[in-house]
Amino acid sequence: MSMTVSEKILANASGEKEVEAGEIVMADIDVAMTHDLTGPLSVESFERIGADRVWDPERIVVIFDHQVPADSIEAARNHMIMRDFVRKQGIGNFYDVREGVCHQVLPEKGHVVPGEVVVGTDSHTCTHGALGAFATGIGSTDMAMVFATGKLWFRVPETLRFEITGSLPEHVYAKDVVLNIIGRVGADGATYMACEFAGETVAEMSVSDRMVLSNMAIEMGGKTGIVEPDEKTIRYVEKRSGKPYRVFKTDKDAASLRVMDIDVSELEPQVSCPHNVDNVKPVSEVEGTEIDQVFLGSCTNGRLSDLRDAAGILKNRKVSDDVRMLVIPASREVYRRALEEGLMEIFVDAGALVCNPCCGPCLGGHVGLVGPSEVSLSTSNRNFRGRQGSPEAEVYLSSAAVAAASAVEGKITHPANIK
Repeated sequence: MSMTVSEKILANASGEKEVEAGEIVMADIDVAMTHDLTGPLSVESFERIGADRVWDPERIVVIFDHQVPADSIEAARNHMIMRDFVRKQGIGNFYDVREGVCHQVLPEKGHVVPGEVVVGTDSHTCTHGALGAFATGIGSTDMAMVFATGKLWFRVPETLRFEITGSLPEHVYAKDVVLNIIGRVGADGATYMACEFAGETVAEMSVSDRMVLSNMAIEMGGKTGIVEPDEKTIRYVEKRSGKPYRVFKTDKDAASLRVMDIDVSELEPQVSCPHNVDNVKPVSEVEGTEIDQVFLGSCTNGRLSDLRDAAGILKNRKVSDDVRMLVIPASREVYRRALEEGLMEIFVDAGALVCNPCCGPCLGGHVGLVGPSEVSLSTSNRNFRGRQGSPEAEVYLSSAAVAAASAVEGKITHPANIK
């Protein structure tokens, strides 16, 4: 029977030779991740069901990233709950306030390899599908069952495969590609589907760029975002992990497979406009929109390549006096490498605020919130009302390059048009 890569991974994890879309399977979990914001509820549920010990402390990863350092008594209490849980359960894969955003830290530290089933109490866990794993977000109470049993049921998803072709024009990046796709498909156009990214354009992308694609699969309703592993994937994981892995590929005649062809050769930078991610327009249609804040960071675009793109524009330029620019690296490793390359000096000299690795203003975090009637341009993944502060504010989404150019000009700007 022909199957997609997602079907093959779920079949392997559930001990079946084959599965098909719509079937319910009970799959073994390879990696279970939780963080400081959602973890306490998982712990509470774990204790409520009478569980004593987790099924495998080596397969659980706990990361603090949403409210770090603690910005309230409640946040500090949540940190205490999770530190106590980690200590009692003997969980060695624990990253306290210093390490960075969970979806960057997991692959950096070698916790994800191809062929695995990865779950996390965060909707953007789908990011890890960029490494050829089936990765998805789950609820905190579901995570309690994973902690106790190491298993979870899934409905096998259908697959929507995006065959992406064409060379990316200048100033166009993976973020523009995925925003364009979301604009075409709609916020619910791929509900509970495995969004598979393929084609010559994806093959040319780095693993970091592929993570951008997979990260935003959830913004069109996807159950996961996934890229078939190739030599780039293998080099990435073998450099970081000693775990065994299995490479699965999609059979082109799989019954559940739908294919959508995307040509990016004429694509211009894209901007997602308030207040829905699928409200996507070419930058030329919103250019000139005045902004109050720029946020460069998040699990979508806080990687080293994004910082390089932004620094290339900001070098020898200044952030507009009318704009606050926050630069928040996705991890301590990214931060350190940016320091070594002199990128942080460029940001500071330009007038940007450089913060510790964390989620920042994403999800109304503890730094960089916007007030009523203010406008934020962000490299993150969501622009719902109240996402970065006041529900009366407006949030636009873009690539790092558009964000940097706009910070200089004080208004949304195509990088080619920066003065």
